[in-house]
Amino acid sequence: MSARTNAPTKPDGEALFAMPLARSFVTVVFSTLVLLVLCRILAPSSVSWGALSGSLPFAAIIAIVGLGQLLVVQHGGFDLSLPGAVSLAVVVSTHYPQQDDGLLYQAVLLALAFALAAGFLNGLLVSVFRLNAIIATIGVNALLYGAVFATSGGVPSITTNLLAEIAGGETLGLPNAVLFTVAATALVSFILKKTVAGRRFEAIGASPPAGRAAGLNVRTHQMMAYVYAQLLYCLAGILIAGITREPTAFQGDSLLLPSVAVVVLGGTSLLGGRGYPISTVIAAFFLNQLSQFALSVGVPYSAQTIIQALALGFGIGVYSLRWTVSFKKTAGT
Repeated sequence: MSARTNAPTKPDGEALFAMPLARSFVTVVFSTLVLLVLCRILAPSSVSWGALSGSLPFAAIIAIVGLGQLLVVQHGGFDLSLPGAVSLAVVVSTHYPQQDDGLLYQAVLLALAFALAAGFLNGLLVSVFRLNAIIATIGVNALLYGAVFATSGGVPSITTNLLAEIAGGETLGLPNAVLFTVAATALVSFILKKTVAGRRFEAIGASPPAGRAAGLNVRTHQMMAYVYAQLLYCLAGILIAGITREPTAFQGDSLLLPSVAVVVLGGTSLLGGRGYPISTVIAAFFLNQLSQFALSVGVPYSAQTIIQALALGFGIGVYSLRWTVSFKKTAGT
């Protein structure tokens, strides 16, 4: 007698398999394509190669700070020290060398040292002393701006020719800032998605109590989120110094809201958990292109903050909806 057991089958017309789509990636790609079509119809100049090549470096900057903010948001926090961190990296990489290429590498190392110190201070206040992330990072931001004024006196300085060539130049027709962004995105994506440490990082962000129960060091992972974020802010500040040539001492002021907006548009929950680096970078291009489109149709530059806030609200609204897309295959006879 056969002991074979028949697997249960679906009723007539039911799906035999489902292929869930990555909602964050699909949503942000679709939104970007729709925006590009609208730009092509209503403001063709905003999607010309000249306009794109001029705006891509700034989209790259938003993407990099967005990646840094992403790491903090994954652990349920917000890093409001971003403006001071970016601004300090800018002034250190411009004021310290005083247009001397030979001092640039020392300036970069000094900027990285400040970034590490700020990251560890943020992490210590949030993960060890259990301060609210918003309050802690606002305080650190004030300290960073104190260092900005101590270094620059609030006066802009011209960057070195070497940094201008590295950050503001092009390779194979693409702005170097874009290449730095691709490298940063690849590194963050690989670590988060392909390494054990990255999976632990995301698991702790999703549920710190579960991480503690599994024997993971929750405080260390939370602290390192702020450290890694500061390193990315530092990279963004150094690139800004090279792209802008004579940056102000307050270059980071305009990047805080976009950094949160692209994280949300990329599909990462503000409550923490799984992060989407690639979607975040695409969202940075979307947000930057949205700003270019608005300028092309006559919206004043002063309204950019409103546009970014609307984009943030759009992202929160879209990802608050529960939707599932699946492909169905009906049973044959």
